[in-house]
Amino acid sequence: MFNIDQIVKALQTDRNVQKTAMTGAAGLAAGMLLSGGKLGKLAGNTAKLGAMAALGGLAYSAWQNHQNSRPAAPAPSSPDAFIPPAADVDAQEQLGKTLVRAMISAPKADGRIDADEKEAIFTRLEAMPLSSEEKAWVFDELSTPLDINAVVARADTPEHAAEIYAASLVAITADTAAERAYLDALATKLGLEPGLVEEIHKAAEARQPH
Repeated sequence: MFNIDQIVKALQTDRNVQKTAMTGAAGLAAGMLLSGGKLGKLAGNTAKLGAMAALGGLAYSAWQNHQNSRPAAPAPSSPDAFIPPAADVDAQEQLGKTLVRAMISAPKADGRIDADEKEAIFTRLEAMPLSSEEKAWVFDELSTPLDINAVVARADTPEHAAEIYAASLVAITADTAAERAYLDALATKLGLEPGLVEEIHKAAEARQPH
C-alpha cells in the first residue's frame, strides 16, 4: 500500500517560506495531518492521525456543520463515507492517491511548482522510505500539466468531492487571483454547495497550526 503520509510529508516546504508551492499543505499537514490531531467521532480523541484521516476528518466536520445549518437537514453522513475501513486497503489507497493528486494539482494553478520546487521535492522523496513505484507516481503527478477535470473525475461520491476540495485548499495559501479562481472552478465542477465550501474553509482555517 502506498505510504500516503510519507508522500505528503515530502511535498511540504519550509513553514517559514512564504508564497511557495505547498506552503498551505505544510502548515496543516505538518501541524495536524502528520503529527496527529483530535477529530472526535471520526478517529477518537487520542488517535494519532495520518494525512488521509485528517483530511477526512476536516471534510466530515465541515459536512456535519453544513448539514446541521440547513432547515431540513438530510440524514447525517457516516464517517466511513469519508475514510474507508482499515480492512479495505484498496479503497484507502485509491482515496489517498486522489487526495495527494488534488494537493499536487492546486499549486499548479499559478505555476508555483517550478523547477526548483520540484527538485526540492524529489530530493525529499529520495531520502524517504518509499518504493520506486511510489516515487515514480509522485514524479509523474508533479510533471503532468494541470488538469482540473482529472482531479474532479475522482469524486465518485459527494463526501469524496468534499475531501478533494479540502485537500486542494490546504495545499495552497489561496492568496492569488489564480488560486482563488481555481478553487471556485473546482467547487463548481465538484458540485459543492456554497455553504459547504464555506464550512470547509472555516474548518481548514481553524486547524491551521499557530
